[in-house]
Amino acid sequence: DVCELKQEDIRTGFDGNLWIIRKRHKTNVTSTVRLLDIPKAIIGKSTKTNCQTVRFLPVISNQKMNDYLKEIAAICGIEKTLTYHVARHSCATSVLLANGVPIETVSKILGHTNIRTTQIYARITNLKVSNDMEMLAQKLDAAHRIASR
Repeated sequence: DVCELKQEDIRTGFDGNLWIIRKRHKTNVTSTVRLLDIPKAIIGKSTKTNCQTVRFLPVISNQKMNDYLKEIAAICGIEKTLTYHVARHSCATSVLLANGVPIETVSKILGHTNIRTTQIYARITNLKVSNDMEMLAQKLDAAHRIASR
């Protein structure tokens, strides 16, 4: 999908934010992903240097990406073999789900056509369960305080 990304795929959405809106290569399903600050900065830099090129972003092979990830793992002392797939999985679990992004949203971001794929793919971490239960406890406590007034 990154290989096929074009300038016209980046649009201002209904909320005033920049979004990537395009059909996924594998599933032909429309994907909408909001651009946060770091991706916007990367794209801003790319449009200044590559505005006349066919490819919007520089693209490397999956093999080269995995080589870079292994190098990063070695520098960081990570013993697990990092690959693009592992990075995608980690993003789903450690970044998105662990920070309260609903699984339906994660499924859409990952481009899954069936949420069951996401449920198998993205394990729920103990920290996420703990945080969700803490949030529930706080809501119930607040409701109890209001009811007992």
